Amino acid sequence: MSIHNQRDPVNIIANADFESALRKSFWKSIFGWFFKNDNHLLSFDDIRQQIPWKGQYDLGMREILLDDIIGSVGRYQDFDRSFLPKQNRMRSRWVNIDKAHLKEIVLPPIEVYKIGSVYFVKDGNHRVSVARERGQVYIEAEVIEISTSVPVDANTNIDDLISKKEQIDFLEKTNIRQICPEAEINLTLPGGYGKLIEHIQVHQWFLGEKRKKEISWQDAVAHWYDKVYFPLINVIRANQILKKFPQRSEADLYLWIIDHLWYLRQNYSGEITMEDAADHFVKLFSQRPFFRLKNFIISLVYRLKKKPSDKG
Repeated sequence: MSIHNQRDPVNIIANADFESALRKSFWKSIFGWFFKNDNHLLSFDDIRQQIPWKGQYDLGMREILLDDIIGSVGRYQDFDRSFLPKQNRMRSRWVNIDKAHLKEIVLPPIEVYKIGSVYFVKDGNHRVSVARERGQVYIEAEVIEISTSVPVDANTNIDDLISKKEQIDFLEKTNIRQICPEAEINLTLPGGYGKLIEHIQVHQWFLGEKRKKEISWQDAVAHWYDKVYFPLINVIRANQILKKFPQRSEADLYLWIIDHLWYLRQNYSGEITMEDAADHFVKLFSQRPFFRLKNFIISLVYRLKKKPSDKG
């Protein structure tokens, strides 16, 4: 870069804008890690692999909300969820586009895929990044819509999407909303719905052994919900356990506590109830800061007591 270009006021402003965006990206990544917030831009290909795809349609030119752009086809690792640049090597192109904005040069529309109510950038990632950094609300885009039955919105992350697809499969497999209309089973982590189906299958087998006859799938689903799932949900509600595990669901806790109940029954003698397992689980794994600190101190004291003496 020549000395003349370095002293160009527009170039100075654009470089300062990039430095500001890069700093914001760094601090957002730190806070995201500390508070366990997902700050990653979504990969279009990863999303496509997780949803049933019915076809695509050219919607032509549209003015879309920048906040509704949550992913990218090929540059999802270069920007964060707010489309802030993550690496200094992106400076040159980013600065050139910012300079075009400062000089009021009209740039071509970006190209995006629309899935649900959100968008994924096919071409124009840097233009989106600069537009957002400059406070722009809308951007012109050539839009191709991909039709799917799976809901995708601005709060979606890849785990959410996998869980939504698994939930659809679970509801079709169990027919639980027809068998138990009051049932509301929502998981937040991938793989959970498959475990619920396994629980029902095992319950069907044990129920058949107990009654000495074949149990229909419909009866197994209803009995599992009434005698296993919902009683533990009542324990979770009565003890307000969900408050100690923010951003999780009752169904998540059901899976964790029922597994913990099995572990306790395998390793300790005596009768262990759902209430016992729930209480023990909370004491060990509560996500509230006070409980995490308390458990850390307890484990630290225990390790210090067990540590061999340095003397002699």
